[in-house]
Amino acid sequence: MVREKLIITLLLLLAFFALPILQEATKKKLGEKERINAPGNFLTLSRGVVHYRWFGAETGDLIVCIHGLTTPSFVFEGLARHYANIGKRVLVYDHYGRGYSDRPKAKQDKAFFINQLDELLDKLEIKKQKFELVGYSMGGSIAVAYAAHNPDRLNKLILIASAGAAHNLGFSAKVVKIPLFGWALFSIFFGWQHARSTKKDREIKSSVPKVVERQLNELLYRGFLPSVLASIKGVLSKDNYEDHQALREANFEILALWGDCDKVIPIASKEIFSSWNSRINNIVIKNGSHSLPFTHAREIIDATNLSG
Repeated sequence: MVREKLIITLLLLLAFFALPILQEATKKKLGEKERINAPGNFLTLSRGVVHYRWFGAETGDLIVCIHGLTTPSFVFEGLARHYANIGKRVLVYDHYGRGYSDRPKAKQDKAFFINQLDELLDKLEIKKQKFELVGYSMGGSIAVAYAAHNPDRLNKLILIASAGAAHNLGFSAKVVKIPLFGWALFSIFFGWQHARSTKKDREIKSSVPKVVERQLNELLYRGFLPSVLASIKGVLSKDNYEDHQALREANFEILALWGDCDKVIPIASKEIFSSWNSRINNIVIKNGSHSLPFTHAREIIDATNLSG
């Protein structure tokens, strides 16, 4: 009897760990078929192919936008068009593991993302031109780290619902800390949790067409969930205290925008950022959720005085 229970337990454990592997293996592999009709362009960097897009006139002042954990660069479409309308030139791109970019297996820490942006800018021959850097959610954490390492390249830093002090990614993201079992629990449940929370945005007015369907589409492709997990265990596992400290003497303006109804990045992060760097100009957007780039694009432009 004991032996039979042991065998059943072992089989259940085997099935538990095999399920996420099978789920990932049955997903579609991103390739030329998906990229052929993609908007924008592609470049091959050291870790693979990266997708990027330009908005606005070539002669405009440059803005570079860094997206967050799960939503690729299309999250900036509405905001980028507003920037373009006021004469800016905007560059958006997909992180590795998201959108149309390749899915390399790697530790996705700050250095990983800084290197991707550095390589992209170099390939695009943007070496001497200063630019405004916009970071959204996890992209805010990356933007702060990039700014701290490259202060001479920026003329403004704009953080939208920025990670780097605190975040709430739900149960599935918390279980990754559990030894051995965390990976499997995350792989099994995060997709369901992400789809459930994303579908709630169907009720809001968005400046990005089909934003919900495009977010859900990410779950269909191999490499997306492993990349999200790598970022949670990497860049999102540490705060940006040292980076913010390094920017206290920066000679460019730093703006941080927050949604007062944001359940992912708590509004309390605003006070933490200010305690780390009193030069940060915090702006709270009324009735703003974590979806600020596609729900309050116009307000972001106005709040940061870019329309003037």
